[in-house]
Amino acid sequence: MRTSTLRTWTWLHKWSSLVCTVFMLLLCLTGLPLIFHHEIGHLLGTEVESKAMPAGTPHLSLDEILKTANTRHPERVVQFASQGEDDKNIWFVTLTPTPAPTEDFKSIAVDARTGEILERPPVDEGFMWIMFKLHVDLFAGLPGTLFLGFMGLLLVIAIISGVVLYAPFMRKLEFGEVRRDRSKRVKWLDLHNLLGIVTLVWALVVGATGVINTWADLLVKYWQYSELSVLLEPYKGQPTVPLAERASVQQAMETAMAHTPGMAVSFLAFPGTSFSSPHHTTFFLRGDAPLTSRLLQPVMVDAKSGVVTAAPKLPWYLTALLVSQPLHFGDYGGMPMQIIWALLDIATIFVLGSGLYLWFKRRQPQSQNNRSGEELVGEPGLSAATAQVIASTAARSLSAPQRPGA
Repeated sequence: MRTSTLRTWTWLHKWSSLVCTVFMLLLCLTGLPLIFHHEIGHLLGTEVESKAMPAGTPHLSLDEILKTANTRHPERVVQFASQGEDDKNIWFVTLTPTPAPTEDFKSIAVDARTGEILERPPVDEGFMWIMFKLHVDLFAGLPGTLFLGFMGLLLVIAIISGVVLYAPFMRKLEFGEVRRDRSKRVKWLDLHNLLGIVTLVWALVVGATGVINTWADLLVKYWQYSELSVLLEPYKGQPTVPLAERASVQQAMETAMAHTPGMAVSFLAFPGTSFSSPHHTTFFLRGDAPLTSRLLQPVMVDAKSGVVTAAPKLPWYLTALLVSQPLHFGDYGGMPMQIIWALLDIATIFVLGSGLYLWFKRRQPQSQNNRSGEELVGEPGLSAATAQVIASTAARSLSAPQRPGA
């Protein structure tokens, strides 16, 4: 590799990692409990749970469930309804003053077998909510989300540049070697690099999918504007179908599921809402296997007649978004996958923490004895705080008088 090229990659790796390391450490720390958010929620009592009943207990019709939810807030309209991800015996119903998008909503949980309204703990408080908000938007809404997305992009750049720099600086050492006969700082550096290269693929996958997830709101809005609006153009300006004139929602759901067999209901949007037309109830169906459970298929059913009128395919960018979400949190393979994700997350926290330690250690003055003994190891010229300094640029070439290091 030419000297000029090496300097360019070194500069790119140094500054991309320096800028994003603290934020990546925050995301790893907050992401760790989120991997087990359902399990922690059950332990803390913040998850809605249905009562134990004999297996096979029949469900009430969806019409009855929605009517029950509406009795809690009769002045509101039902905007969305979704079935519980972990418990199919629960329906979550969102009620708002009007079908228009709003932050003023009430969410009601209803037991699908008994019609009983289940009390929901507040969703905007507690430990897990704080972890979630810090991880998603730093309590800053969309600007905070996009900022974290930019930090994730810097992480991806740091990883790629670290890989490019890793090979030329590791030629004279065995892969994964930890020089235990050297100083404490060198041993930390070797452990830092070892864990970094081990978590390389995972960090790149989680970092890249995290960046994609930060674009979720923008991608959905673009889809609504560019494709959904075209599909709904014939119904633009029409009044919302009155509740009294609507066909059975239960029958409409069965019709939608029969139109796309082998799929389950994820959520449904009622007439006049942002994901439907004034004339349709739109069902968003998902696959029933772990790898397809996040892929959605919208099916538009005429609210009056209960007949399917359209089933548009989601565009590639929304499919990429939906696929990236389970990859980011590791929640598509059950507890074994969650444990693997947690262990890799802990290893990454060590990589980031040790990187910060090495960076600050580098800034401290060293005694003449230490300097003479460590000069062959080299003063780090790159960020030892490499955000996911996977393959951090610790130059191991003992023949070089000055080398980049982590």
